[in-house]
Amino acid sequence: MKKLGMAVSAALVLTAGVVFTASKSDTDVLREVRDRQEIEDLTWRYARALDTNDAEAYAAVYTPDGQFGTGANATKGRDALKKMIADLRQRQADAQAKGEPKRPPMYHMNANGRIQFTDKDHARIEAYYITAIAAGGANAPLRVAGVGRSVDELVRLNGQWLIKTRNVSPQD
Repeated sequence: MKKLGMAVSAALVLTAGVVFTASKSDTDVLREVRDRQEIEDLTWRYARALDTNDAEAYAAVYTPDGQFGTGANATKGRDALKKMIADLRQRQADAQAKGEPKRPPMYHMNANGRIQFTDKDHARIEAYYITAIAAGGANAPLRVAGVGRSVDELVRLNGQWLIKTRNVSPQD
């Protein structure tokens, strides 16, 4: 009977160890699920800000030193990112002031996105993007303005996921 008791005790200790390990893993899995949801929300806010030319909202999805693009043509920092979108909005207003027709709405979409966590505060999104311009009447059907591949580096900063870099023309 004593041997049976020792075997049961050993089994309980082993089971407790497995449960502890599993619960720790479950915590990580739950954090990652929550993070994925927050990252999906981030990419939605990015697209809406871009589609509506909302310079403040666009810059807000980036880190303070965030970057769109790469190399010499990269736009770096929130002030420069705000200016990039504000300039786009101004060009559209100037065109309308000259009597040009208002541009139909533009829609930016991601497809086949893959989120990879490099650690609990850093992630990478690889995706394809599609930019479409809505139909502008009977003589202007919907058109695809661009397609490509993107790589985004994200970071959790003060508890919030933000874009560190967005590259819409990766070379690899």
